[in-house]
Amino acid sequence: MAIDATKRKPDWLKIKLSSGEQYEEFKEIKKMMRSKTLHTVCEEAKCPNIHECWANRTATFMILGETCTRACRFCAVNSGLPNELDMQEPTRVAEAAEQMQLAHCVITSVARDDLQDGGAYIFAESVRKVRGSLPLCNVEVLIPDFMGNVQSLHTVLDANPAVLNHNMETVRSMSDRVRSKAKYTRSLQLLKLSKQYKPTIPTKSSIMIGVGETWDEILETMDDLRKVDCNILTIGQYLQPTKKHLKIDKYYTPEEFALLKEEGMKRGFSHVESGPLVRSSYHAHEQKKAADETLASR
Repeated sequence: MAIDATKRKPDWLKIKLSSGEQYEEFKEIKKMMRSKTLHTVCEEAKCPNIHECWANRTATFMILGETCTRACRFCAVNSGLPNELDMQEPTRVAEAAEQMQLAHCVITSVARDDLQDGGAYIFAESVRKVRGSLPLCNVEVLIPDFMGNVQSLHTVLDANPAVLNHNMETVRSMSDRVRSKAKYTRSLQLLKLSKQYKPTIPTKSSIMIGVGETWDEILETMDDLRKVDCNILTIGQYLQPTKKHLKIDKYYTPEEFALLKEEGMKRGFSHVESGPLVRSSYHAHEQKKAADETLASR
């Protein structure tokens, strides 16, 4: 049974800080990121899994600067007027990925509604540069909606990412309250168009729960994603980044997350990652493997 968010944060959401060798790995990678003036969504979004992922040489690079043109009520990334594009950023991302010897690299970005293509060219160049440095590396992209610009979507897909990820974030009834400018139906359309244009590229999406949705609405969102042939789904607990952000409505239990995983798998997702601290890129390499196996069996 979900717990009222006015109660104390449950024990399963308390993050154990890393120490020893894992913490040293984390510090080493952070130092390298700063030396290349790179940003990661792991840091900007205050991801609870940052120590684990970085110690395992997995990171999600955030391109197109550190300032977002949107101000979503759940997100800790800075919003405002972005700086000019850094055309060398894809090269530095590739250098960092090579230095870390990544097997699976995730590239995401702030929203750049100030750009005609929404930053699609830099996304595509980043994919190509990483693959040029690490030919065996799976390069996943987590893209914004590009305000519905189909050509921007095609630009990214033409670079042949290993996975095309775009997050729904929440259920239909909560979308306008939780997200800024993004639309529930536009997000579904983007995933649908992606699969139509490049059917062999797995698609993925993520939702956070605990913002005011009902159980049935979560299941409805799963159904909507399967209707557009989305392959991978991640589900995690919303955690309020600061007091100015959207308040938590309730905490779901680990048992409820396990039930949601079962519901997702019954609906035909190739992989469902569901847990209180799960975020979009958590265990991304395992998600990709499961999606490939499912697509190959069709």
